[in-house]
Amino acid sequence: MKSSQLFTRTRKQAPADETAKNAQLLIRAGFVHKEMAGVYTFLPLGKRVLENVIQIIREEMNAIGGNEISLTALQQKDVWEASGRWSDDVMDVWFRTTLANGTELGLAPTHEEPLTALMKNFIDSYKDLPSYPYQFQIKFRNELRSKSGLMRGREFTMKDLYSFSKDRAEHEAFYEKCAAAYKVIFDRLGIGDITYRTFASGGSFSKFSDEFQTVSPVGEDTIFIHEGKGIALNQEVYTDEVMKDLGIDKNDLVEKTAVEVGNIFTLGTKFSDALDLNYAAEDGTKQPVFMGSYGIGPSRLVGLLAEHFADDRGLVWPENIAPFKVYLAPLGDSVEVTTEAEKLYEQLTKKGIEVLYDDRNVRPGEKFADADLMGIPYRIVISEKTLASSVYEYKGRTDTDAQMLSHTELIAKFV
Repeated sequence: MKSSQLFTRTRKQAPADETAKNAQLLIRAGFVHKEMAGVYTFLPLGKRVLENVIQIIREEMNAIGGNEISLTALQQKDVWEASGRWSDDVMDVWFRTTLANGTELGLAPTHEEPLTALMKNFIDSYKDLPSYPYQFQIKFRNELRSKSGLMRGREFTMKDLYSFSKDRAEHEAFYEKCAAAYKVIFDRLGIGDITYRTFASGGSFSKFSDEFQTVSPVGEDTIFIHEGKGIALNQEVYTDEVMKDLGIDKNDLVEKTAVEVGNIFTLGTKFSDALDLNYAAEDGTKQPVFMGSYGIGPSRLVGLLAEHFADDRGLVWPENIAPFKVYLAPLGDSVEVTTEAEKLYEQLTKKGIEVLYDDRNVRPGEKFADADLMGIPYRIVISEKTLASSVYEYKGRTDTDAQMLSHTELIAKFV
C-alpha cells in the first residue's frame, strides 16, 4: 500500500476526552476512530492489525477441530426467555429495539441460546457429537463503565467457541485442549510470558472456570500468581480452601493487576435443558448435550497489545500482528530516488512482504515520526546519499542505529 492511497492520517494529539493510553496511541497513529465512549471504528491500519490477531486465533481454533460460522447479531427474545436471560434483572447489559410491527429484538451480548437452538437442527445422535462451532462477531453490551479504550467496549469483536459433547468426560478432554490452544495463541501474540491461566468461580456447573489474565498496570482485575506453577487465582477464589485444593502455599503467591483476555466455562446442560437439545445415546436413551463456552476478545487484545508494545515514540508491534512489515521512505523528490523506491517496493511486494510505501512529499522528520508512531517493525530509507553509495538505510523499530545494507543484504533480511 502507498501512503497516498490511505484516506487516514496521523495526528499529534489524541481527543481531549480520551484517557486510555491504548486508544490515544491508536487514534494518533490513525488505526481507530472514536465514535463515542466504548465504541471505536477500525480504520484501514487498525483493521489489518485486528485481522492479524483474528487469524492467529482462527488457526489455533481450527487446529483443535473448530468449525467457523457467523451468527446473527439481532436476537428474538423467545430463546432467551427459555433460558431466563431475557430479563434485565438477570442480564443487565442488553441493547434492545422494537420493529415497526411491534416485535421486540435484542443485540446479542453473547450467543449460547441462539446457537443451542440452531444445533437442534444438526444434533440427533451420539454420532453427531462432539461438535465445536465458533465465530468472530461484534457483540453489544450496555457497559456502565467504558473508560479503558478498546479494553472495555459497548461494541466489540469476540471469538466465541461453544463445545457440544456427549458427557462431562468428553467435555473435559476438549476443555483442556482448548486451554492449551489459548496458551499457544498468547505465545504467538507475544504476551505468553505474562499471561496466566487463572482459576475463577465455576458457578453451578464446575468447581472452577478458567480466565486467562495478562499482567498489566492498566488491568481492572486482581490476581495472585504462583510463578513456579505458572498459574494464578482470581481474587474471588482467593481462599484458604481453594489454595489447599490446588496445593498452593499462600506465601508463594504474588499479587498483580491484570487484564482478562480470555475465558473458558463449563456450561453443563443448562442451555440444552432449557432449549431441549438432546441426543440419542448408544443405548437408545435420550440424553442432554453437555456444553462449554470459550471466549477471546480480539478487539480487546488489540487494545492490550497497544498498551504493552509501545514506547515514548509510539506503537511497537510484533511482526506477526503489525499492519505492515516494512515502512519504505524515499527522501526528496528526485527521479532517481523515486525510481529506486518504486523498484524496491515492487520487489518486496512480489516476495510477499507487506510494505507501506510513504510516497508523500513531506519532510524526512515527518516520515520518520509517522513510522515510529505506527509501530511498523522495519524502516527502509532511500535518498540521494544512499544511492550514491549503492546502499539502503535499514533500521528496526527499536534499534538505536541504522545499518547501511547492499541490495543483496537487504533482501536477505526478509527471505
